[in-house]
Amino acid sequence: MAQRLKTDWILFITVVLMLLFGSIMVYSASSVVADTRNGSSWYYAIRQMIWIAVAVPVMMFFKRLHYRRLQTPAVAFTLTGLVLILLVVAYVLDGKQHRWIRFPLFGGLQPAEFAKPAVALFLAYFIALRSRAINSKYTLFPAILALGFIIAAIVVSDLGTPIVLVCTAGAVFGVAGLERRYFLILVGVGLLACVAAVAAKPYRLIRVVHFVDPTLKLVDKYDKAGWIRGQMAKSVTTKDPNYQIEQSKIAIGSGGLIGTGLMRGRQKLFYLPESHTDMIYAVIGEEFGLFGSVAILAGFVIILWRGMNASLNVPDDFGRYLALGLTVLMVFQAFFNMSVALDMVPPKGIPLPMISFGGSSLLVTLASLGVLMNISEHAG
Repeated sequence: MAQRLKTDWILFITVVLMLLFGSIMVYSASSVVADTRNGSSWYYAIRQMIWIAVAVPVMMFFKRLHYRRLQTPAVAFTLTGLVLILLVVAYVLDGKQHRWIRFPLFGGLQPAEFAKPAVALFLAYFIALRSRAINSKYTLFPAILALGFIIAAIVVSDLGTPIVLVCTAGAVFGVAGLERRYFLILVGVGLLACVAAVAAKPYRLIRVVHFVDPTLKLVDKYDKAGWIRGQMAKSVTTKDPNYQIEQSKIAIGSGGLIGTGLMRGRQKLFYLPESHTDMIYAVIGEEFGLFGSVAILAGFVIILWRGMNASLNVPDDFGRYLALGLTVLMVFQAFFNMSVALDMVPPKGIPLPMISFGGSSLLVTLASLGVLMNISEHAG
């Protein structure tokens, strides 16, 4: 007789509650903007509900699918290859942003989002296969090469996703037993690549420089040739790169302890850009105050707890690395998004999983959570 598995109700209920709250907040954050720009206050909320109707069955499918059925080269390599193809297609079709593959009804897909579970699955499969030789060049070189191809395809238009992927890879390699010297080398290479990616795009340089040195005193002191100011001048973005962050801090600060109340926030009324996507955490802080902000943080802490518990107690290496990778992907992304809203890190367009508006992010997140739930069910 097959073993009857017990659902991880703590993880499941947390996901459902956050999903419901996210759909409410998408409507609250977008209703006025949607009514003005699209003629209906429900424009974004309806699209989010459509994606929820698609993504929830996907989550339940992966919740019931034994995670070891994903432990095949066909799944790991095919998914990675498919993501690379989609990234190239997006680069060609989206001549301006190089991010989207657009469709008439659903708005479009963002291939970079699908790179997240693809990388987590590939690393789990490959490192589990080579776990006894994790420090061998025959393990490190192919894994880093595959990761490098994906990051190179994404970083042209998006720096946030590569940062998330690199941190996830670092966590998996670290747990797998990567020697310290190799780990430090990879960290150094990653930092240099990040600096190069920032320097290559004027708008990225503006964001980082104004975060680290708002008055540009250090820039003028050490960059006598004026190269940094010259690069920054090439940007076509707003003259005030701190505007979005300032509006975010105003929103969160005005929320106080208990908030202004649902639908009563003011910063979303054309003051706070991307209020229903990247900056939705600021709207939560304004309308639900410190209690609402902490509640969202607590939700992701619970996901971190259940994910780490699954990773520690699942009986095989593949499940361990896959649970770890998926957990780090979601939680790091969430913490990064909240840190941006609180002006703790330079601004970067990363959605808040299950809360922000966005079909690709929602579909990928719920599919990943379905796999994580299945791993948790098999954990001892």
